[in-house]
Amino acid sequence: MLNTLRHLDAEQQVALLFVIVFGVLLAVSVGDLLLNLQDRPPEWVRRHDRFQRDLRAMWVGAVLFWLAWVSGPVGATLLFGIVSFLALREFITLSPTRRADHRSLIAAFFIVLPLQYVLVGNRNFDLFSVFIPVYVFFAIPVLGALAGDPERFLERNASIQWGIMVCVYGLSHAPALLLLSFPGEPSGRGAFLVFFLVIVAVVAQVVQETASRWLRHRPLARQISRSFSARAWALSATAAGVAGALLFWITPFKIAQALAMGLLAGGAGTLGEFVMKALKKDVGVAYWGNQAAVTGAVGLLDRVAPLAFAAPVFFHSVRWYFKL
Repeated sequence: MLNTLRHLDAEQQVALLFVIVFGVLLAVSVGDLLLNLQDRPPEWVRRHDRFQRDLRAMWVGAVLFWLAWVSGPVGATLLFGIVSFLALREFITLSPTRRADHRSLIAAFFIVLPLQYVLVGNRNFDLFSVFIPVYVFFAIPVLGALAGDPERFLERNASIQWGIMVCVYGLSHAPALLLLSFPGEPSGRGAFLVFFLVIVAVVAQVVQETASRWLRHRPLARQISRSFSARAWALSATAAGVAGALLFWITPFKIAQALAMGLLAGGAGTLGEFVMKALKKDVGVAYWGNQAAVTGAVGLLDRVAPLAFAAPVFFHSVRWYFKL
């Protein structure tokens, strides 16, 4: 069967993967609808509500990635740019900013973000890798200082810098994967790398949540999360590695390489989600976004945060290992 799959061209293989993904999501949705027709205890209803939110997020994510593939590299870059814009908006909404930060915020949304994605689209990977961590990190405090407001200066500028780092720099590595070219591999296989990254990140998240419920709690940082433990994290990273190894046939990796890349990306994604929990604790909200804090609906940033941490680690590891 693997030989048959390998003889398909890249577009046919990606199309088959999306058929499988949408088929699984449809089956789960139908099963959930049937279960919802039965009477259940209140505790089950609460967990079921969370499961439905997660399922809706998976549908949205699958549709977005399908649109990214259909629209090609340019369309995918624009799509991720919009996601970055919305995620950064959620982050800044709950960040400590003042009137003097307007210049910095305008630069972040309308100069830094578009330039970063232009660099991605032009495959200027060397400059794209350092544009935000070097040039923007120096430019943002300069703009803030020129505004002449020293009150909470470090906190305000650090918050803007961190929002740009996560929401723009981190997420911009996902469409960059689409544009990587491997020697001896046909073009158009970058979509497989994005698919691989998303799958291992989701597997790591699901296993992390499941393990934290079933294992005896030994939290590493109780004040941030009562469920994040070393054992749960190790299990989630291992599961992501196994998922990566099972998907080796859609990538340029061998089984051992796919295992290592999956473990690395999955582990980075769950650690990123943990860091974002610390930030939410700091600002006193359960979810990102104004509406999320009031209604209990999960914000966009909650969903893309693991990807924002996993994507740059995965991208640069692949680029370094294969000398691309």
